[in-house]
Amino acid sequence: LLSVGNVARLLVDMPRTLTNFPPLGLVLVVMIGAAVAERSGLFAALMGGGVRRLPKAALTPAIFLIGLMSHHASDAAYVVLIPLAALVYANVGRHPLAGVAVAYAGISGAFAGNIIPGQFDLLMLGITAPAAQLLDPGFAVNPLGNWWFTLAIGIVFTPIAWFITDRVVEPRLGTWEGGGSATAAAESESAGLGILGPDQRRGLRRAGLAALVVVGLFAALTFWPGYSPLIDHAAEGPKRLAPFYGALIAAFMLLFLATGWAYGAAAGTVKSHRDLVRMMGEGLRSMAPYIVLVFFAAHFVAMFSWSNLGPVLAVKGAEGLRGLNLPLPFLLVGLLLVSSVLDLVIGSASAKWSAMAPVVVPMLMLLGVSPEMTTASYRMGDSIFNIVTPLASNFPLVLIMCQRWKPTFGIGSMIALMLPYSAAFGVTGLLMILAWVGFQWPVGPGAPAAYQLPVAAVSTQVTVTPP
Repeated sequence: LLSVGNVARLLVDMPRTLTNFPPLGLVLVVMIGAAVAERSGLFAALMGGGVRRLPKAALTPAIFLIGLMSHHASDAAYVVLIPLAALVYANVGRHPLAGVAVAYAGISGAFAGNIIPGQFDLLMLGITAPAAQLLDPGFAVNPLGNWWFTLAIGIVFTPIAWFITDRVVEPRLGTWEGGGSATAAAESESAGLGILGPDQRRGLRRAGLAALVVVGLFAALTFWPGYSPLIDHAAEGPKRLAPFYGALIAAFMLLFLATGWAYGAAAGTVKSHRDLVRMMGEGLRSMAPYIVLVFFAAHFVAMFSWSNLGPVLAVKGAEGLRGLNLPLPFLLVGLLLVSSVLDLVIGSASAKWSAMAPVVVPMLMLLGVSPEMTTASYRMGDSIFNIVTPLASNFPLVLIMCQRWKPTFGIGSMIALMLPYSAAFGVTGLLMILAWVGFQWPVGPGAPAAYQLPVAAVSTQVTVTPP
């Protein structure tokens, strides 16, 4: 790394090293649209309107699923869905802290899951791509590479969260008899959480139509006879859809932009194109801490590549693990446990993965595990302790929301409230990893759990030139 060539490359190519880091462009492009959807009020209206209309019998699973899908809304989920869930529970005579618990479990405890892929999938798989390219330069990121796994988390975790909330957490809280909730209820009602007027309802209808238009556009570009630019006609099998997968970043951006614009135009939050530009600018401004992180992550990965440490550590580590004769599922369980322990002290999932991926991803590739499967295992482990560690960025916010309903509620009470979810999600996630690798289920469309490194990649990437 201190050779003349590498020092010159580090300093001369510094701007290019940053801008060429795959997650940067992916996340910023999607954020341009997501910022409009969030700041126009679309995400809040979807969450609030959905919760308000829930039947009492389906309250718990529906709030958990809404929390799961609210990962697209970033921090808006915490400030909108959690207080609203508490208020709805109190209005039907149930303990509001149970509403806080199930909403928080869906938003943060099941952070590895989702129904529809979004910007976080692009971020994590974007970090995976350069790590995999240390051994296989031809590896390309698949934005849907974790979809089947994240969807399965939503399907499997929902009944678990339902049972824990209704049979474990809420009975321990006791019967709700009111008291200590006047401030919380008044603040929630004055903020209008979940209360949709005629303009907001019209906006949601228009947003739905805009979503159908965007989906129809990309379907036409993929399947229209004689004009399908999102199909690689020269390829065979799943590789034919490679242009479609690559275009999903633009699809997500246009989907969020179109639906946010349609909603805002009807609701009055978007009056002209200037409002759209302002929202986009505010959204990108909020990404400044992420860009700082990416600057160091990009150079860390680049120098790892220049030094050949990544392939060397991967080969040596793979040889050591192969000598232990451990089944592949147990290797991924080990990764899950490591990421979950680190989650207790380091809250940022992307920061941990930026440091771990350059070693873990190539090492497991040499053992036959695909980069997508490795990423899914890490994400599962990273989610388990999110809701019980006070070091999580939103833990204090949720604690304050609980204290509005019960002023004596402390950190220990908060951990005890969420611990049953954390334990159940941890055990279930571990079993899912074992099953996924054991049965070799695909992790997403065009993303198998197994991996076979090309012979050419092995011969070129593990060569270390002596000084």
